[in-house]
Amino acid sequence: MFPTTHRQVLLASRPHGIPQTEHFRVVEAPVPELQAGQFLVRNQFLSVEPAMRGWVNAAANYSDPVQVGEVMRSFAAGVVVASRHPGYAEGDAVMGMLGWQEYAVSDGAGIRRKVLEKDLPLSLSLGVLGINGVTAYFALTDVAQPRPGDTVVVSTAAGAVGSAVGQIAAIMGCRTVGIAGGAAKTRLCTDAFGFDAAVDYKASCFAESLAAACPHGVDVYHDNTGGSVSDAVLPLINKRALIVVCGTASVASWDPWPTGPRVERHLLNKAARMEGFLVWDYEHRYEEAVARLAGWVRSGRLKYREEVLSGIAQAPDAIAGLYRGENLGKRVIHLPE
Repeated sequence: MFPTTHRQVLLASRPHGIPQTEHFRVVEAPVPELQAGQFLVRNQFLSVEPAMRGWVNAAANYSDPVQVGEVMRSFAAGVVVASRHPGYAEGDAVMGMLGWQEYAVSDGAGIRRKVLEKDLPLSLSLGVLGINGVTAYFALTDVAQPRPGDTVVVSTAAGAVGSAVGQIAAIMGCRTVGIAGGAAKTRLCTDAFGFDAAVDYKASCFAESLAAACPHGVDVYHDNTGGSVSDAVLPLINKRALIVVCGTASVASWDPWPTGPRVERHLLNKAARMEGFLVWDYEHRYEEAVARLAGWVRSGRLKYREEVLSGIAQAPDAIAGLYRGENLGKRVIHLPE
């Protein structure tokens, strides 16, 4: 049986920029009764994504902002514990937009997939076998399409998306250069994720070190940060290089709109292309990516790291912690029994 009440994390106030602990509150709420066509999920893992910053800010984004007083939007993975839905049975493992809460009622609309990889940890459905791995897979294989021997540069290379991009690029025969913050994360790039080189963007000699790591220029840049990190990459791009814009983690706020070096001349002189990437455009091919990624994980060709926080009380500060650079690997929150 399951309890009659559970804990939820609500958006308490609208942040300006990166959400902090005070922008959330943990409350006790009733576990809803099931209606026909619904099922109840006991969440076991909650995801923490850099993109969640955009989900709670008032500025326009690719999705409507979470409203003040609502359960914080997030992916979660858990197990069906009760069902009045013909397509979901007790014991099914699922992943979807279930929110920062211990229990979630669904009619199936917010479910991304049933998790069928029973031989692998359920938490991976939020990371390397979830939106992070799928983003890396399609951004590289479908958009960038690097050729064997190309130099692929990846920002936030020690993170959940960046580490997968680098490893998939290596599987495709590319030379990989990671950009990360601090000695521990650059070591993680080379020692754990197999990057050919890794450069610390916090170092005073960052631009020079990056140029030295890319002696033949940059053919593909997978950009998760924007800002000054990307400013250092652009002068190194080769003719017909491709820049995949996957995130803008270095920009704390878009109000006011930030200014900086312009990209146009670099793109023009090198006949290069810059393209934005949204994983939602590939929802119809999600299982294709997960099947490839799971195979690489099982064979040891695709490695991952997780940072597991324990308990829902860790949630309010979890996004801010990402932007402080605290995590090593994919950050998830485990909800113990």
